Amino acid sequence: MKKTWIWVLGTLGAIILFFLIIVGMVASQYNKMVTLRENIDGAWAQVDNQLQRRNDLIPNLVRSAKGYMEHEKEIFTYVADARAKLAGAQNIPEKIEAARQMDTVLGRLFAIMENYPVLKSDATVTRLMDELAGTENRIAVERRRYNESVKFYNTTILRFPTRIFASVFGFEISCQFLIYLFLFY
Repeated sequence: MKKTWIWVLGTLGAIILFFLIIVGMVASQYNKMVTLRENIDGAWAQVDNQLQRRNDLIPNLVRSAKGYMEHEKEIFTYVADARAKLAGAQNIPEKIEAARQMDTVLGRLFAIMENYPVLKSDATVTRLMDELAGTENRIAVERRRYNESVKFYNTTILRFPTRIFASVFGFEISCQFLIYLFLFY
């Protein structure tokens, strides 16, 4: 009788231990996927922060350049429209599209500014353009980090056995990575 109880308690203990190991694995995989998804959000926040920094620098540059470029009013309208679109963007795809439009408009503005030697030699304009160039570099770095975060997340949730847990808990592949790659590169 004593051996039977030992066998029953041993079997019950093994079942409980097995259950705890499985629960631990599931919790670990879930926490890993949550962390990776949060890393994507954090990386996007950095991109968004740099886009906003650029958007804040542009009015100063426009004000400085306007006095020299009176007959180039059309470009200033485009810059204002692009800024408004970026400021009004509500989600990541809208922000990506607005940033792409801003890249195009700034390229045109800089090309026009090249035709004004006096403008290029103005200290304020030069400083603002340097700040803008630095911000563009920061945007590129943060974009790369964002893309790496999304790529790592996507790769992780597609691998076995994480794929099983991802399906069970509703974690899906992030398509923002593909959108962002195509619009910016």
